[in-house]
Amino acid sequence: MTQPPHDEPTASGPEQLREQVEQTRQKLGETAENLAAKTDVKARAQEKATALKEQTGVKAAELTGQFKVKAAEAAHRVQDKLPDPVKDKATAAAEQVKAKAGQAGQVWQDKAPEPVRAKAQQSARAARDNRTALTVAGSVAVATWLLLRRRGGR
Repeated sequence: MTQPPHDEPTASGPEQLREQVEQTRQKLGETAENLAAKTDVKARAQEKATALKEQTGVKAAELTGQFKVKAAEAAHRVQDKLPDPVKDKATAAAEQVKAKAGQAGQVWQDKAPEPVRAKAQQSARAARDNRTALTVAGSVAVATWLLLRRRGGR
């Protein structure tokens, strides 16, 4: 038989020997489970992917919030710098577009096939969900266009 390790006392009787064997089996089983877990590359990769997905979701939500704040600030700065006649023209143009859009929407409802209308409604919901960003982008585009048009006329 082999010699016991130097740091473990030898069993003085069969009962102690059984206890030591049972403890050794438990330790060996835990060690085997730990090694198996370390070698399960697929499970570890899935755990890592799940963690990264969660981190990405949190970061995306954070960046979206920051973007909305910065976009709103930029819109206010642009609106503050616009002369009143430009603001009035932009408001009038927006009202005209809104009226024309209402007319076009009615024609669309009357003539478009159902699958196309369903896809358009889905897109409209997405636009409503991102209304602030779209409004800011549209306002900046209209203001830029009006300013460029005004400078070109001089």
